[in-house]
Amino acid sequence: MKIGIDCRIFSPRFTGLGRYTSELVNRIVKLNNELVYPHTIVLFFNSAEYQTYKTPKNVEKILVNAKHYSIKEQTIFLYKLYKAHLDLAFFPHFNAPIFYGKPYVVTIHDLTLSFFHGRKMTKWYHRLAYNLTIKNVTKKAKKIFTISKNTKQDLVEILNIDPEKIEVIYNGVSPIFRFMDDPIAPAKTLKKYKIKQQFLLYAGVWRSHKNLARLIEAFSILKKEKRLNLQLVITGKPDPYYPEVKNTVKKLNLQEDVIFTGLVDEEELLHLYNAAHIFVFPSLYEGFGLPPLEAMRCGTPVVASNISSIPEICGRENAVFFNPYNIKDIAEKIELVYKDPDLQAKLVTDGIQYSGKFSWGRTAKKTFYILQRCLNRSKNS
Repeated sequence: MKIGIDCRIFSPRFTGLGRYTSELVNRIVKLNNELVYPHTIVLFFNSAEYQTYKTPKNVEKILVNAKHYSIKEQTIFLYKLYKAHLDLAFFPHFNAPIFYGKPYVVTIHDLTLSFFHGRKMTKWYHRLAYNLTIKNVTKKAKKIFTISKNTKQDLVEILNIDPEKIEVIYNGVSPIFRFMDDPIAPAKTLKKYKIKQQFLLYAGVWRSHKNLARLIEAFSILKKEKRLNLQLVITGKPDPYYPEVKNTVKKLNLQEDVIFTGLVDEEELLHLYNAAHIFVFPSLYEGFGLPPLEAMRCGTPVVASNISSIPEICGRENAVFFNPYNIKDIAEKIELVYKDPDLQAKLVTDGIQYSGKFSWGRTAKKTFYILQRCLNRSKNS
């Protein structure tokens, strides 16, 4: 039988979604090849990943070149899905062609765009396309995966989805992220980005719901009022749609204290996680939030928002939480951890142990098991 997987966002360079897709697909392919009678797995790629992906046995790859929310997604991708004669399709993101009528399973990571439209979705037809797509896919999918109980609850409350249709499967933490007891290894990365003292770290994309302006304002309190000898390191590609990030730094005269690294590769991110004094995650909404777990795995204390899925994923005992809308509270909680070595040690020990429970292998096994169950039901219906 044939299982198709949408791999148009496949690489970790696409941040969370790309990592989710690549980690799952690579493991599902291996699990499939361990079956007595393996399925044929068909992977649909855009050009860059299509060129570089080496096809294992029992795998076919198809070039699509259709971006999310594009006309090609609704036409060319739709045509190629039908042409592949799939028994089941798996969409690791909700962008399934509206008129695809064969059985499929979808992952809904979050409903961020329902709460925070963002500045790239300002047109009425952008919002219409999103609403039509998310309602269509959740209605037609045979099964819906979510990556947290919080997202499941959002789907039930906002889109009125039957909770029995939703399966919560947590993300994993890549084994790339680990505690390094060698301080020399991160040194080259610190030198490259001119990090010269203890630092707070944020890793992720720049969006309005990531709440970076308030983090920078809280950092200003720590520097100017509390006199803490710290730098703030912010990774991620600068986004022209969110100029307030750099504007806040300039307004508060923090150019010498806030470092923007731009996109970093996995090795550099590993080094930054290990070298950071505290990892700060000020997000206003998350479907899961991998960076805090990655930081924990690297032995770094985590201070994070107390809303959305973040306490669920981090575990109440493994991080210190703040109100992300309250700049003073953000600063106070960072200061609390900064000044308490015993608390730091507890967060490090508990965080390493706790984050070890999140395995991509476990995620892939559960996902593949449910895909096979849906495949069998589809065959027998």
